[in-house]
Amino acid sequence: MHQCAALVPGRFEPAERRRLSMSAELDSFAATVRACRICVENPIGRPLPHEPRPVLRPSSSARILIASQAPGTKVHITGMPFTDASGDRLRSWLGVSSEEFYDIEKFAIVPMGFCFPGQDAKGGDLPPRRECAPAWRAPLMALMPRIDLVLTIGIYAQSWHMGATRRPSLTETVMDWRAIWDAPSNTKVLPLPHPSWRNSGWLKQNPWFEMELLPFLRTEIRYRLG
Repeated sequence: MHQCAALVPGRFEPAERRRLSMSAELDSFAATVRACRICVENPIGRPLPHEPRPVLRPSSSARILIASQAPGTKVHITGMPFTDASGDRLRSWLGVSSEEFYDIEKFAIVPMGFCFPGQDAKGGDLPPRRECAPAWRAPLMALMPRIDLVLTIGIYAQSWHMGATRRPSLTETVMDWRAIWDAPSNTKVLPLPHPSWRNSGWLKQNPWFEMELLPFLRTEIRYRLG
């Protein structure tokens, strides 16, 4: 009996060491990302018009990744993702509380662009900076091995995470979510529109999103949250 019990810690020690090592490596890499200044010092096109403030919440233990677009003005100030009206709508879509949403053990939040990109002439947010994904995304994904559901918010995340399975437009991509979900892969992907209130018209024109996709999404979220 004592011999069997003595074997138990030994059986799990290597896995636990790997988990702790992966977590430490991710923390170190994330610190490097948060110090990034590529978009100012070596930009593609015009440099970032303000001081960089990369915002991301990677996780080595979460099963769900929110692959969002880029921080907005409020998030640039707070340094926390989705602390705005878009975040309220997204949490409603997912059927989760703020406590669950910001639990690093449950959700990883890694946008395509880490810094607020600035605004266009009409006051809308510019696209995510083009420097971020090539420099950081693949190694970040490699350090988050437990992710088995990626919520791709908007065309930039869908282009990176879905590749050839993405349809020509965002509406076509989201509309074809069942086929995308059924595609053979160890990591499931669900395409979503951006939860910005600017997309309220899109939601009214596409009632199937709230009637069909969201109930399925909430079931999958709840399953992964245990």
